[in-house]
Amino acid sequence: MYMSIGYKVKRLFNNHAETSDNHIDQTLKTRYYKASKNAVLKEVEAYFNANPDFSIHAISEQHGEIGAKSIRGKKVLIIATVIMVRPYHTALDFSVTTETPIQIDFGYSNKIIKRIYQHVNEKLPNIEG
Repeated sequence: MYMSIGYKVKRLFNNHAETSDNHIDQTLKTRYYKASKNAVLKEVEAYFNANPDFSIHAISEQHGEIGAKSIRGKKVLIIATVIMVRPYHTALDFSVTTETPIQIDFGYSNKIIKRIYQHVNEKLPNIEG
């Protein structure tokens, strides 16, 4: 699926990004991993713990969510949601909002999602589409 020019412009002039199963941007589609819910949660948690730019402010293993915020640089709020679709088929989605005075982050929220997905992809087996 090709991204329209309108979508590309909108992506830059927005301060929020989310992943979903049917996202027009392939890099922002939900990722699935051949791992348990806890294993995926632990990898996302490990990313935030190893990254000096972020701190975890809430973890709910029961609900499969981790909330993190930036501690330096741009103010960012990240919510990671992990859902086990079936045994060893676990979905990982993100919602990222960057606080800016003019509600534009020039794609910064998208870049954060891509970085976290890259980290998890290196650690856990990815299940294609």
